[in-house]
Amino acid sequence: MRKNIVAGNWKMNLDFEQAEELMDELAALLDDNPQEKCEVVICPPALYLELAVDYTMESEFDCGAQNVSSFDNGAYTGEISAAMLEKLEVSYVIIGHSERRKYFHEDDGILDAKVKQSLKHHLIPIFCCGELLAERESNTHFQVVEAQLKNTVLGLDKENFKKIVIAYEPVWAIGTGKTATPEQAQEMHAFIRKLIAQTYDPAVAENTSILYGGSCNPGNAAALFSNPDVDGGLIGGASLNANDFLQIIQSF
Repeated sequence: MRKNIVAGNWKMNLDFEQAEELMDELAALLDDNPQEKCEVVICPPALYLELAVDYTMESEFDCGAQNVSSFDNGAYTGEISAAMLEKLEVSYVIIGHSERRKYFHEDDGILDAKVKQSLKHHLIPIFCCGELLAERESNTHFQVVEAQLKNTVLGLDKENFKKIVIAYEPVWAIGTGKTATPEQAQEMHAFIRKLIAQTYDPAVAENTSILYGGSCNPGNAAALFSNPDVDGGLIGGASLNANDFLQIIQSF
């Protein structure tokens, strides 16, 4: 049975003291409000991963990285390998986020390599896909998302694909305050699940967690998560406030 997951992507925010304070607040809130309906993940900047992993030992959340290298090891200044993350006992890694695609020019080949590196080192990829506003308005959003998936994770064998989490993030809704309607989110999530079923089989599709990202907040999370094919969220700005993040977690 697939899991409900709420993952917080902190992006490039918070200094060390602020990060530690947020982890403290979140750990205390989750201790006081145990979660049975979803798994909670935080994805802080790489500098704070060791601290976050230490918290996971006694707290009710897991830790994910925001990025991983497509290379195994070697002379790649500034990169962090999947092997390093594995040794640190990080559980998840975000791959394919629209900001990585746009600002760092990560194409399908790079993303495919990152997914394979992550799986090799027992990390769970949260693989992001989603369309631009122009693609939505030209009614090509289904084709765009299909290509993003077919060129990467849908090329995996069945056993490896079973380890993947998908995050649908319409690019026009990331950090803009705009949100896909619950109907739009459900439509795309159902489309993605159908693609998975066609590529593998209905059982694999039924057991794949598909998250929604894109200005998800305490005010709209319940409506989004109530859809049958929406299994949680990849949360940006709202994950930087422990109380807001808890409200989203409690929206199931």
